[in-house]
Amino acid sequence: MESFSDGVIAVAITLLVLNITVPSPKHGHSLAAELLSRWPVYAAYVTSFITIGIVWINHHAAIGRLASADHAILLINLLLLLCIGVIPFATSLIAAYLKRGQGENLAAGVYAGAFLLMSMAFVWLNWHILFRKAHMLGERLSRARRRQILARGVTGIAPYAVATAIAAVSPYATLAICAAVAAFYATPLATGGAPGDEPGGE
Repeated sequence: MESFSDGVIAVAITLLVLNITVPSPKHGHSLAAELLSRWPVYAAYVTSFITIGIVWINHHAAIGRLASADHAILLINLLLLLCIGVIPFATSLIAAYLKRGQGENLAAGVYAGAFLLMSMAFVWLNWHILFRKAHMLGERLSRARRRQILARGVTGIAPYAVATAIAAVSPYATLAICAAVAAFYATPLATGGAPGDEPGGE
């Protein structure tokens, strides 16, 4: 399960770079100006790359707690991978529409919504492992410890819910919130976490 998941996550994070293309030479336009005008592509790329990368780290933490996995765990894990797999599409969408003047609100909503669904799937996977399948854990964890892990994951959902809702008002704010969440969970302050685990891993 872990090897398959690593493969899906690796493909998803690699597909992100396909959004970054070389600008076509244009008469009267400098390369620097062309590159700067594509800042939404770079911002979306970095945000999505960091988010998927941290999810990968925390997926190892979550699955590493298990001594074995059953059919239900495999199915929930597939749902999580489904959500991760759509992130490259959502990244392309917001990168293409953010400065277009139409459709940018919906694009931003889809982008943040993809992260929101991914976080919810991760919390569900952790909840199922920590409480429904606690007997399958490789190491015994107290109920208080399991509740702490899950609680920190649930709080990671809130920023993405806000980002999704605010997309109708400001797609730029949505991208900023998603970027801020990625930056926060990439710092030691978040104990190496990401939205969906403690809020990421241990």
